[in-house]
Amino acid sequence: MALEIVVITGMSGSGKSVALHALEDAGYYCVDNLPPELLPAFVALEHKHHGNRVAIAVDVRSATSLHQVPQELSRLRSQGVAVKSLFLDATIDTLVRRFSETRRRHPLSHDDLQQGRRALVQIIELERELLAELREQSHVIDTSTIRASQLQSYVKGLMSTAQGQLTLVFQSFAFKRGIPMDADYVFDVRMLPNPHYEAALRDLTGLDQPVADFLDLQPDVALMRDHIEQFLAHWLDMLDRNHRSYVTVAIGCTGGQHRSVYLVEKLAQAFSDRWTALKRHRELDGR
Repeated sequence: MALEIVVITGMSGSGKSVALHALEDAGYYCVDNLPPELLPAFVALEHKHHGNRVAIAVDVRSATSLHQVPQELSRLRSQGVAVKSLFLDATIDTLVRRFSETRRRHPLSHDDLQQGRRALVQIIELERELLAELREQSHVIDTSTIRASQLQSYVKGLMSTAQGQLTLVFQSFAFKRGIPMDADYVFDVRMLPNPHYEAALRDLTGLDQPVADFLDLQPDVALMRDHIEQFLAHWLDMLDRNHRSYVTVAIGCTGGQHRSVYLVEKLAQAFSDRWTALKRHRELDGR
């Protein structure tokens, strides 16, 4: 059985520990904050003693050697190791709030105490620069508006997909709560007929059959669905040939409850015959 490695990176305060615990629960042998220069020796040792699934968290605490991570991962892939890389991110406001609430000191701060919001924002921006190359080569998960339990489910779902096959992640969201930072493509469907204005449908969601029946009858909804399908069908093969592991397609409406949920369900079904298709409903999953 081939060795499988999951590398978790991301912004401080974005939930890397939560993701690592999720993988530990899923049977991975996990280690936090491994110095990148020790990666080859560690992988060889763990493959010998702990089995075939290893998860490693690497973060900005290894700033001086972060540049080694991409080349080491590339070398491992060339040796037949199945490598998946996840990058956890969040908005600056979210990260500042989390550090304020926990009273933790940012790893890049050299002071005993944070010097206020402005200094913390500058540190976070520096961290984002240091991690930019790792982010570019990873599948990004935006944790700004999701709970720890949602993040655990997302990570476990991603790890259950087949290695080497392009995975599509269809995600519904509410524009009023912000555009997901992890989206590769964003489609705005707020112009479509809204079930919210139908009294019998207002408290339901796009997962409910009466809402689906209502939207099935709307010509503009069918047209939007066709256009998105045509766009993705045209470009997915090229993305796959470019060795993309994950593509996140975000569908947004006003509340993230009806139209976007309905379209995510339909699109995931349409593409599941050819690709691995996962579904997320950002505003519903935490209910």
